[in-house]
Amino acid sequence: MKKLIGGAAVLGGLAVLAVAATALATPSSGFSTEQLSLGRFGEIDAKVETDSYELELKTKGDSDVYVVRNTVVPGGQSGWHYHPGPSLITVVQGTATFYDADDPTCTPRVFPTGTGVIDDAVEASHAHLLRNEGTGNLVTVTTQIVPAGASRRIDAPDPGNCNF
Repeated sequence: MKKLIGGAAVLGGLAVLAVAATALATPSSGFSTEQLSLGRFGEIDAKVETDSYELELKTKGDSDVYVVRNTVVPGGQSGWHYHPGPSLITVVQGTATFYDADDPTCTPRVFPTGTGVIDDAVEASHAHLLRNEGTGNLVTVTTQIVPAGASRRIDAPDPGNCNF
């Protein structure tokens, strides 16, 4: 009986933490996402190698692969968040400005139209925020590979390192 009560207490504590994390999450503003596709893949073991190019992609377990289009209006932002798997982001229009939760100097990483960035921040301590600091809309197309059934985005609290 003590184990049952202890287990219930632990589950209750986890529920409180989940609610608190949601309450502390930083909401997006001027940011919209359109899901273009979602595919469930079994284990992936792909390898391509030529004289000048090499690619390896390997997963253990099933994966969900999303393709999404994000549109961010001028002054808009994604809110602090991270993902349970890597994201391959292509800047289609505008300039994407990323800030990292674990950067005490809050130094922006800037990516103009036609460039790509790999986001492999899979822990809350490596959360990030995407801002549109330009005068026109920012549009990105992103491919995300996450464990099957996992949320593709996990909101995170403001780390307090950036003053915006």
